[in-house]
Amino acid sequence: MHRIPRRKALGLGLASLGLATAPARAQGSWPTRPVTLLVPFAPGGASDIAARAFSTRLAERRGQPVVVENRPGANGQLAARLLVRAAPDGHTMMVGSIGVFALNAVLYRTPPYDPVADFSPVMLAVTTPNVLVVNPQVAPVNTLAELVAWMKANRGKVFHATSGIGSSPHLTMELFTQLTGTEATHVPSRGGATAVMDQIAGTVQVSFQGLGSIIAPVRDGRLRALLVTAAQRSPLLPDVPTAAEAGLADFEVSSWQAVMAPAGTPAPLRAEIAQEITAILREPAVAQALEAGGYTVAGGTPEDYGRFQQAEIARWRRVAQAAKIELD
Repeated sequence: MHRIPRRKALGLGLASLGLATAPARAQGSWPTRPVTLLVPFAPGGASDIAARAFSTRLAERRGQPVVVENRPGANGQLAARLLVRAAPDGHTMMVGSIGVFALNAVLYRTPPYDPVADFSPVMLAVTTPNVLVVNPQVAPVNTLAELVAWMKANRGKVFHATSGIGSSPHLTMELFTQLTGTEATHVPSRGGATAVMDQIAGTVQVSFQGLGSIIAPVRDGRLRALLVTAAQRSPLLPDVPTAAEAGLADFEVSSWQAVMAPAGTPAPLRAEIAQEITAILREPAVAQALEAGGYTVAGGTPEDYGRFQQAEIARWRRVAQAAKIELD
């Protein structure tokens, strides 16, 4: 039997939500033509899932098509350049990740774009915590304290896998080692799924991974979760402590997806769009589908997201500088 990958299945399920919901309301001043949602990564990833979570309902509620357009390439730079050149009228926006809207500005020696100056904030859409996981076959530890002691006893021999240099899991591990006085050699992979498989195979012993990507291997025992980088425990892994509960304070970290418009998009229009998308994301069917995949609905105003984004850039710049991570 042909099986649809879990992330793709989630995206397809979210895209179909609303087909049997209330009819579209009367069209207002926006939009006056089809809306394009740029996604800087391939279909099935977190940004794509976030965009498709609200695109169908947004089209229904506003009476114009909303097209999700995947433009992967150059770690999000291709789609970012398209957004920079788009008209600031709300008809072209981008749903992107912490990497596109924060980390690229921190990591590149000459950043290809300025995610603050070149874009206008619309809203924070969803967040997801990272989870510290070990392969119990090659890292025989059960708690954070045991892991820290084991890593210190095996300096130079500990490896961690991520979806790539400068990814959220990569910088989360860098922050972890800075706070705990440990070391771990980075083994970048071709993507998040590949990184998880490398760890299951025992190629690496420890890593931080997005919540949604490790639920199955944790539940079936192939990986062991030691903590979740959120303020509260996840209902998907209720027995896994938060970082604070495990003994590591000030370690709340999330990967996130946000909506951006071109620079110069009027504030009232952005506020209207943010309010509309927030309402859709908080509809029970949409929120429940996202939560089942490990996402937490955020929502809010452009001002809320603007402050959050700048705080994230400042935070991860400190981590990258301390770790001496810099990309050409």
